[in-house]
Amino acid sequence: MEMQPLSGRRKAYDLTLRALLYLSAILTCALLLFIIGYIFWNGLPHVTWELISSKGSYIQDTIGILPNILNTIYLVVVTLLITLPLGVGAAVYLTEYAANRRLLAVIEFATETLTGIPSIIFGLVGMLFFCNFLSLGRSLLAGCLTLVIMTIPTIIRTTQESLKTVPQSYREAALGLGAGKWHMIRTVVLPSSVDGIVTGCILAVGRIVGESAALLFTAGMGMSLNNFFASADKFIHSSGASLTVALYVYARERAEFDVAFAIAAILMVLTLVINLSAKLVGRKLKK
Repeated sequence: MEMQPLSGRRKAYDLTLRALLYLSAILTCALLLFIIGYIFWNGLPHVTWELISSKGSYIQDTIGILPNILNTIYLVVVTLLITLPLGVGAAVYLTEYAANRRLLAVIEFATETLTGIPSIIFGLVGMLFFCNFLSLGRSLLAGCLTLVIMTIPTIIRTTQESLKTVPQSYREAALGLGAGKWHMIRTVVLPSSVDGIVTGCILAVGRIVGESAALLFTAGMGMSLNNFFASADKFIHSSGASLTVALYVYARERAEFDVAFAIAAILMVLTLVINLSAKLVGRKLKK
């Protein structure tokens, strides 16, 4: 059956929509490149080894962000260590085990609602519950627990959607060969959905690294160097400012805009390194 040629009006409509799509894509890419270029142009000239390898001191009149870099890495690692098992486990339960559809719909609605709540609300709740009620004070542990609540809905939803994309025939074939339910999930379903899990991990890392409002209320603004290996108890209960909090302090409180741009450039590089590492780990796990 031969296709009918498009009319002139239909061709004009198609070309207009295609031009709008191309224009939207070009504007989006141009805006992203402008932001990245502007930050790197203003920040990279002020990134020095002294800045990233020392700590700030009012007495010695020095500026350093090594404590903030380490605090950011601590927050990312500890938060992911708690969030990934909980989020992936919850997604597996909701997708593979949950039988009550009404309860499943309620849980999915709750996770979607939590995803859209402003971070300042999480910060206030974390301050009242973790800092005051549990007497953790403004500490890295309180900040990590608050970030867990913020990021776990993202992990659950992305993992759940990735699990749903695994063909049902894979499950039926594994069960038909005599595999148990958990063995089938562990050896067939989870390896097939590694990409979605890695995507959720990347989104969670992006939110952790870019978070400032919640951490101002829970992790505090301490600029001291917290050494995890020297004393785990002191590390986990000490106040620590992440890179985003330090950026706010230098830009808003101290008016050190050169340092703020340098921190922004370091943040972008750190996020890129973490995302590439997550991609490589996901590729290795898939193999």
